Amino acid sequence: ASAAISRYVELGNALNATALDAIGTRYVCLLNATELGAIHPPSLKLVSLDPSACSQETKNLLYQKAKEAFSDQHHLPAYYELILPYLGGAPAADLKALSKDDVNMNISTFVSLRRDSLLLLTPREVQGLLGMNLPELAQWQHRSPVRDWMVLQKQSELDQLHLGLTGGTQEGYIVIVTPKFPALNSAPLGTVATAFHLLPALLLTLLVVSVLS
Repeated sequence: ASAAISRYVELGNALNATALDAIGTRYVCLLNATELGAIHPPSLKLVSLDPSACSQETKNLLYQKAKEAFSDQHHLPAYYELILPYLGGAPAADLKALSKDDVNMNISTFVSLRRDSLLLLTPREVQGLLGMNLPELAQWQHRSPVRDWMVLQKQSELDQLHLGLTGGTQEGYIVIVTPKFPALNSAPLGTVATAFHLLPALLLTLLVVSVLS
């Protein structure tokens, strides 16, 4: 299927609605960056695709195509439903804007958003996105990506959601990500100390052997 699609594009054929309909959700994840770039944006208005199983790069590129395709309906209530299948590739700026539109995003869509985009959202913006579905956020507080998002937020702002979310940053504290080093306690302290104690003697022995040889 991938070879057939590549050959089709190489021959100068456009990925219009007819071609995308033939590719469908089953093969859309096979499209590479060049082929995705060949998609005629208005064609997405005429087909139904679900890129949820695709790579993040594919989701990102398809989102940009869909955003262009539905740009003329951006301020209409129907826009959210049109762009919904492609939101897995939406940047943070677009999600922040969407949070002002009372879209009532369901939790399954929320947790499948781009991780880097989700982590940049404030508690108030998450509330704006989820709307009536906000209480379901509590069910995810111990699972990624919600857990990872929570630790980046101020606890006082999480408290304002009235969901009992805990794990945010307390006032006056700064979250510092430190590199992980191998634990020194993987060997008994006595063993480590002995190894360091014997090191000079071992080096001296090697030096003497080298000179004598």
